[in-house]
Amino acid sequence: MRTMGRKEAIEAVRREVLKLVDDDHSVCEVAGRLGIFCRGFRQFSDEELARRFDWIVKRRSPKTREELEAHANRWQLARQLVQNKALACDVQLADRDACDGWDTFSNTELARFHEQLCGEKVEVVDDGSLHYRTYSRA
Repeated sequence: MRTMGRKEAIEAVRREVLKLVDDDHSVCEVAGRLGIFCRGFRQFSDEELARRFDWIVKRRSPKTREELEAHANRWQLARQLVQNKALACDVQLADRDACDGWDTFSNTELARFHEQLCGEKVEVVDDGSLHYRTYSRA
């Protein structure tokens, strides 16, 4: 089994995730819908999702979880645009309101995502790349 550092693993996973998203679908929406990666919005209970996006709940009063997820998806996409970032995972490194972006994931989780998305089993090791904040929209 090949060994790779966090930075390399994140880059590889990022490349694959970028193939799944577009201007209407954030990684949070796609991961939840497809049941991949971190499971996006679906990783949270209804209560936790409402707590993490409480400003949306207060302003928009969504009637269903699906409505809240739709608003949260648009919020993530808007934040990506404003911050000139390609993925919500990149945005969340700074915003940290829905999650902690790439810092959310342990090396073990990154290895699992790498196998799931890239098709290769690897071991991910620390390389000092936590708080990875340099990605912009390419």
